[in-house]
Amino acid sequence: MEDIEIIKKVSELYMKYGIKSVTMDDLARELGISKKTLYQYFKDKDDVVSKVVRQGMENQMGDLCELCKPNSNAIDELLIMSKYLTNKIQKANMSFTYDLQKYYPEVWKWVFESRKEHILKHVKENMKAGIKQGFYRKDLNFDIISAFYIFRLDVQWFELVSSLDFKFEEIFNALFIYHIRGIANNKGIEYLEKKIKEEKLH
Repeated sequence: MEDIEIIKKVSELYMKYGIKSVTMDDLARELGISKKTLYQYFKDKDDVVSKVVRQGMENQMGDLCELCKPNSNAIDELLIMSKYLTNKIQKANMSFTYDLQKYYPEVWKWVFESRKEHILKHVKENMKAGIKQGFYRKDLNFDIISAFYIFRLDVQWFELVSSLDFKFEEIFNALFIYHIRGIANNKGIEYLEKKIKEEKLH
C-alpha cells in the first residue's frame, strides 16, 4: 500500500470521527494491515496526525495554485478561489479541528500559519492583477485588505454568521459582493453587476 493512499484513508477516518477517538489499533484494522506494519509507515500517532495534516495542506494549496491561473480575469479568479475556500469551511469537521487545536497545538499552529501565508499571497497577487487589468482601485492597502479577507475565512466567525439563520450561499454571495465593491473601481463594479446577474449572486 502506498504512503499517500494510507494517508488519504487515515484522513477520511479523522474527518469522520475526529482525531482523539481514532486509535492506532483502529487505523490498522480499517486499513487492513497489522499494527506492526502500520508502525513501518508512522513513528507514533503524533507522526500520523502531522503527515495527514501536511498532506491535506499541500493538496489544498496545490488546488489554489491550479485555480489561480495567470492572466485570468481577477474578479472571476477571486470568485472561484473564494468559493473553494468557503466550501472547505462548510465541509470542515469541527471535531477534527477541535482535536487538532487541543491535542496537537504545534501542528495546528503550522496549519494556521501556512494557510494564512498562502492565502495572503494569492489575495495580494489577485489585487495586483485586478489593478493591472483595470478592475480594482489603485489606492488599495494590500496588507489590510488581505488580512480582512483572511479574517472572513475564520471557521468560528463563519459559524457565528451562519447561526443567524441565513443559507450558506446567501452568506457567501453577500461577503463576496461586499469585498469586490470595496476594492473595485467603476469598471470593476460594472463587471461585478454582470457577474451578479450571470451567477445569480444577489
